[in-house]
Amino acid sequence: MPFRILYFILSVVLYVVALPLLILLSLKKKYHESLPSRFFLFHNKKFKSENGVWFHVCSLGEARALKPILHLLKNEDIKITTITHTGQAEAKKYDAEVRYLPYEMFLPFWIKKQKVLVVLEAEFWYMLFVIAASRGTKVILLNARISERSAKKYLQLAWFYAKMLSQVDTIYAQSDADKNRFLALGARNIKVIGNIKLAGEIKKTKEYERLDVETIVAGSTHEGEEMSILEAFVNYAKEHPSKLIIVPRHPERFESVYMLMKQYAEKNSLSLSKFSQENSFSSDMILIDAMGELNNIYAISDIAILGGAFKDDVGGHNPLEPAFFGCKIITGKHFFHQKELFKYVHHVQYVEPNEIADALSASKQLPPSMVEETINLDVVINKIKSIV
Repeated sequence: MPFRILYFILSVVLYVVALPLLILLSLKKKYHESLPSRFFLFHNKKFKSENGVWFHVCSLGEARALKPILHLLKNEDIKITTITHTGQAEAKKYDAEVRYLPYEMFLPFWIKKQKVLVVLEAEFWYMLFVIAASRGTKVILLNARISERSAKKYLQLAWFYAKMLSQVDTIYAQSDADKNRFLALGARNIKVIGNIKLAGEIKKTKEYERLDVETIVAGSTHEGEEMSILEAFVNYAKEHPSKLIIVPRHPERFESVYMLMKQYAEKNSLSLSKFSQENSFSSDMILIDAMGELNNIYAISDIAILGGAFKDDVGGHNPLEPAFFGCKIITGKHFFHQKELFKYVHHVQYVEPNEIADALSASKQLPPSMVEETINLDVVINKIKSIV
């Protein structure tokens, strides 16, 4: 109890210190909904009822991963909290009460008792675990992971994570490596079931005709990655007729990515268009400046350059979607958050940013990427139903 009080006081102090920055960031489009909700409880009331099944996820990918699980729990009172606005938008597609997870100092006053709290992946919040467990809520970690990089940091504070994980009833880990890292932190009752994203339904929302020229999609790209991809493409396209479609990860970057593409288009006499304006793929380079189109683009593409792994600060993105549609996948070497998923995907090229052009050429001799493995969610569903 003394440590909980000390931790709460520290969270208040940090909140006061960060308050000016929080106010400033709240004015930015990317955070104008999530930060006021999380740090000022703006339009973020408590859940209406108790004794439901509460899922907490961070962002878009984890929210999507809930779909097959929620389908199997369709008769339960479902609640969902998220961290990001993209996760929030995805969560609102379900038949559930959806909220942003408030900052930790608010949680003792905000949390209502639920039958079970299911936390996905690496969302480790001390006050969330402690307050939920103290009110009689069973806490489950699902799709739980600790990357090799994070494990070193966690071990330096092993006593703290041991306190946190002591509040957890069951941990469903992605891999044996994750299980061993949890064990090293003092966790108990750990079961390895694989990555639940393998159970997700992958589908298109629109049907586009395949193009009569080789089509390359750069999917879920981050700042700094598009330049390397554009450099590689213009060199590759000199000898191999092809199109490049870029789908940035974050919509607030659409305009800056377009301006970068414009520089390369003008310099190399290539045509360029925004998908929102022309709604076609007739140009040499196309920016997809709309949400929800990536799978539709994978479905008509030959090669997918998967972003998020060419820099060391993102951790990669889900390779299952481009593999499902038969794309030949090229990605970077910094995919530490997606290592478990990449284990299931065959025929992937892992390259440095300056090696993308060579990888495009090498793809001529490679088969499409593919996924063979599946996952059984019964153990998770049975556990949740045994509690509720």
